[in-house]
This record gives sequence, structure tokens and C-alpha cells, in this order.
Amino acid sequence: MERETPLDAAFYKTKQDNQPCRDYLMSLSKDDRREVGADIFAVQKGFPLGLPLCRKMGTDLWEVRSNIADGISRVFFTVDNNKMVLLHGFTKKSQKTPQNEIDTAESRLKDYKEQNK
Repeated sequence: MERETPLDAAFYKTKQDNQPCRDYLMSLSKDDRREVGADIFAVQKGFPLGLPLCRKMGTDLWEVRSNIADGISRVFFTVDNNKMVLLHGFTKKSQKTPQNEIDTAESRLKDYKEQNK
């Protein structure tokens, strides 16, 4: 089911004004960026969605799941009002999501919440 208005998308910014998820996406090939971008847009239009495209990872934390040439792309995000905030992205090579990647996303989520009190 599509939303009446899609979620806006925004990149999380560190205190130093870096956008780590944007940097990750820009490191992908053009075809992989197109694939991940299409999946992010599908989530924007249909959130909340479930598997296989989107999965809840914790309180206020979800992931967009994309199959790309180099493996499996994951983009962690949170939803704040009508905004999808892209926190962290990585390409994984195995089935299990590495704990350090989840920890990074959770740390950025905590920082985002502190910045936007």
C-alpha cells in the first residue's frame, strides 16, 4: 500500500557535517546506486513495509535490503515525523549482519536524536 505522500529522505549529518551514508552510496557503482536508490524510494512510498525489502532492526531503527553486484547492501534508517533519515550503509558478504554495523547505526541514531531534541 502506498502512502498518500512519500516520506522525505535526508542524510544523517555528523557534528563535523559529514554524511557517512551518502558517502557509502556514492562509493557504489552507478548501477548499484540505482538499485539501492529504487529500493529506498519504494520504502519512502510504502513505509511501513516488511520483508524482503525492509526489516525492523530495533527501536526506531530499520534497514533497507538491496541485492547489488558486490553482495548485499544494507541502509539503516530511522523515521522522524515524515522524514526517512538515512543513518548508515554498508555492503555485506555473509548472511548475518555484523554486530559492529548495527552498533554504528545505533550510535548514529542516538546522535541524531540528541542533535534534534
